[in-house]
Amino acid sequence: MVSSFRVRAIANWGVVGALTIFLGACSSFSGFSFSPSSPAPAPEPGVAPEMPATIRSDEIVGRWGLASYQNPADRARTEKAALAQCKQPYVIGAGQSGGVIMHLADQATPQELRLKGSPGGKNFIGPSGPAGGEQDREIVSFDGRVLVTRFVDKDAATRYGNMVYVRCGPRA
Repeated sequence: MVSSFRVRAIANWGVVGALTIFLGACSSFSGFSFSPSSPAPAPEPGVAPEMPATIRSDEIVGRWGLASYQNPADRARTEKAALAQCKQPYVIGAGQSGGVIMHLADQATPQELRLKGSPGGKNFIGPSGPAGGEQDREIVSFDGRVLVTRFVDKDAATRYGNMVYVRCGPRA
């Protein structure tokens, strides 16, 4: 009984050793090419630096009435509803590192978000990272008085719709 246990243990260690050698050999030959004309693999691209938005964060800091719509035909009515919300405004604050203090979708606590541009000319508000990320919201339009945004995440966009912010009082 003891000797069969030893034989089994030695066999198991032998299998483990053989697999280790085999896997080591596979990884050492993975970059080897038998074709002398094949090009070397391209290096992975790094993360591109954030592109500046065409809207500055200080342009949207302030007190805003807030409402939302799903149907584009409701936009004018929604702007009036948002203006009526100035009694209890949504405050977009200035962040310590140049961003704005706003809420992400489904988050109770506001945090500093960045204004980000994209190669296609669109502007986004969201956490650090590439423009158009799942937590970002796209700035659909902005004229200094009315800001319309829509979340990039399809589920959040469906739930929140087009968010209409109407500036309360004169620009700060």
